[in-house]
Amino acid sequence: MQCDAKFDFLTRKHHCRRCGKCFCDRCCSQKVPLRRMCFVDPVRQCAECALVSHKEAEFYDKQLKVLLSGATFLVTLGNSEKPETMICRLSSNQRYLFLDGHSHYEIEIVHISTVQLLTEGFPPGGGNARATGMFLQYTVPGTEGVTQLKLTAVEDANVGRRQAVAWLVAMHKAAKLLYESRDQ
Repeated sequence: MQCDAKFDFLTRKHHCRRCGKCFCDRCCSQKVPLRRMCFVDPVRQCAECALVSHKEAEFYDKQLKVLLSGATFLVTLGNSEKPETMICRLSSNQRYLFLDGHSHYEIEIVHISTVQLLTEGFPPGGGNARATGMFLQYTVPGTEGVTQLKLTAVEDANVGRRQAVAWLVAMHKAAKLLYESRDQ
């Protein structure tokens, strides 16, 4: 039980469909879609879970499409000195990061341990720094140590820098959501 209500015939228990804890009607009255658990229609959730579910719904509606469509980056893998131009995208089952160019790599999302957005400068008069790339660290099953990967948005306008920056921002938001959901 997560609230101090005394349950009886008039005061019923309600389960949050996200965390599974018991609440009174007042503490578990929000109905929010819960796509990650395949609930299409809104379901009863406690206030804390509803807040996270709203963030996830926004992510599914906006950023997920960007990650699935992918973007072009200069990719530096491990200690390699020469970057390769590759398309980076999220797999349709949302479990892998695919890197496709002359080479092909699949990185399992659960093995990514570090995601750091790389930025440059601050615009005059304040504002946000401009995303230029991303640094990832991940483990490869069956090997020791951590592998590093650097994605750099290509400066060439023909390749779609705007799409690359949108992809970087979406990936950063995805990593933040995953990090926050580990606490639940």
